[in-house]
Amino acid sequence: MTVSDTVFPKGDLWVFGYGSLMWRPGFDFVEQVPARLIGEHRALCVYSFVHRGTPERPGLVLGLDRGGACRGVAFRVPEEKREATIAYLRAREQVTSVYREVMRSVWLENDAKQRVSALVYVVDRGHVQYAGRLSLHEQLSHVRQGHGQSGANRDYVTATVKAIEAQGFRDAQLHRLAMMLHDDGHSRHPAGQKTPIL
Repeated sequence: MTVSDTVFPKGDLWVFGYGSLMWRPGFDFVEQVPARLIGEHRALCVYSFVHRGTPERPGLVLGLDRGGACRGVAFRVPEEKREATIAYLRAREQVTSVYREVMRSVWLENDAKQRVSALVYVVDRGHVQYAGRLSLHEQLSHVRQGHGQSGANRDYVTATVKAIEAQGFRDAQLHRLAMMLHDDGHSRHPAGQKTPIL
């Protein structure tokens, strides 16, 4: 599902990133601001068949699922780059149509504390790749095995946690998972050899 061109506000485009867009936006922007979206939360609720896994060995990537709130980053794209950015995001996020492209209100956490309408990708709960609410151990199992066109699933989780920390907050579930992956790394190293902290 994509947004009709008539729905997009005129002028610059805001894009809300909550997963890999936080650390690898892939498009040109003129401003990035910490932001909060109310009504949906970040969750590892999408089976990855392409970027971080395969249909035979699915990985897990983030989606926005119903309820709660999500802190992330809002990127302001200049009007002249709007069409190219939307086309890029559709090619990246809509490979298997597991996300719904929607416009949502997000609150910018800057001095002005303004509310803007931003382009957001939320999970389609009716899609075969919707994983629902998995236990931490189920998540860990998928992340350990996941590897796709964009690389290892564990690298995706680690990079997202680093991006969240760089914004000055934590995501309890993701941080727990990252620590478990970090412990995996320790167990693979000889005694006394240091593994970098996430």
